[in-house]
Amino acid sequence: MSELNLGIIGGGQLGSMLSSAAKKLNINTIIYCDDNEAPAQNFCNEFVCGKYDNKQKILEFVKKVDLITYEFENIPYETLKEINKIKPVLPKPSVNRLIQHRLAEKDFINKLNIRTTRYASIEKRSDIEALEDFLPGILKTTTMGYDGKGQYPIQKIEDLDKFNIDFSKGYILEKLVKLKKEISVIVTRFGNNKFEIYEPIENSHQDQILKHSKIPAEISNKILDQSKEWAITIAEELKYIGTMCVEFFIDRNENLYVNEIAPRVHNSGHLTINAYNISQFENHVRAVCSLEKIQLKKIANAKMINLIGDEIKHFRNNPKLNDNEFFFDYLKKEIKEKRKMGHLTTLI
Repeated sequence: MSELNLGIIGGGQLGSMLSSAAKKLNINTIIYCDDNEAPAQNFCNEFVCGKYDNKQKILEFVKKVDLITYEFENIPYETLKEINKIKPVLPKPSVNRLIQHRLAEKDFINKLNIRTTRYASIEKRSDIEALEDFLPGILKTTTMGYDGKGQYPIQKIEDLDKFNIDFSKGYILEKLVKLKKEISVIVTRFGNNKFEIYEPIENSHQDQILKHSKIPAEISNKILDQSKEWAITIAEELKYIGTMCVEFFIDRNENLYVNEIAPRVHNSGHLTINAYNISQFENHVRAVCSLEKIQLKKIANAKMINLIGDEIKHFRNNPKLNDNEFFFDYLKKEIKEKRKMGHLTTLI
């Protein structure tokens, strides 16, 4: 069998870790990214730099690969659709189109009889004024936005005056729940009722950016079972191929809510590299490349901390670690405030 060439759109740390996982399986990776300093070029076999609407560059990239996957969801749907006419794209572009639109995503989840927070479509300020029972809430752009970008916390109507909100964009208003904790469930679907699922991961955020993740999550058996069941239901309904994540809220009354779906490998799953026999990244590569599904086995409990901004300096300067600690440097050249620079996983 000739070597498989896997195309990955996006050159951030998720692309880096997908490339490392593919290398372990003797699969070549070619990364396409619009950033000529993308850190994933340090980990892949070949790197192509171009804008996501540059048809000539994209065609050059597509000719080099056998199939394509992606490491982030904000890629133009039209780009993925056109690529899919030439070479297979997994997860399929229609999944990405759905998840890119927060309102469509929430509608999809609710139609499966899976609980989300209360939400409403917002086109103008008066729409919010008519929904005071939704406050306190979060106003979010319906498209784009991650790590807190495009999100506005609204405690009361007057708070709108603090933000320069452009209502020509589409928005969704989500009512806040009385949050007890947040968890995520990562599942890799290989085909109909053929999947591997990781145990729920407990997460905490700082400035709307993931900071800590740990397994096991301190949750009831009911929440554990329900979260896994809902994640599998969503993956099956999407006919998803690859690794995806479902993020959940748990309120103070032990009610479970789906917050959002990430159609890709996920930051909270970085600990799977060291805590499981097969990481979320390797499982994604196995699924999209139609390789053997191997039963998951947990090696150890674990906790992971994201190293944000200057926090990376200590680990770059002091590489001495304990035997149960694993440091990952994303090799990003420029250190910026609130930028994910690396992570540390500790087996416990």
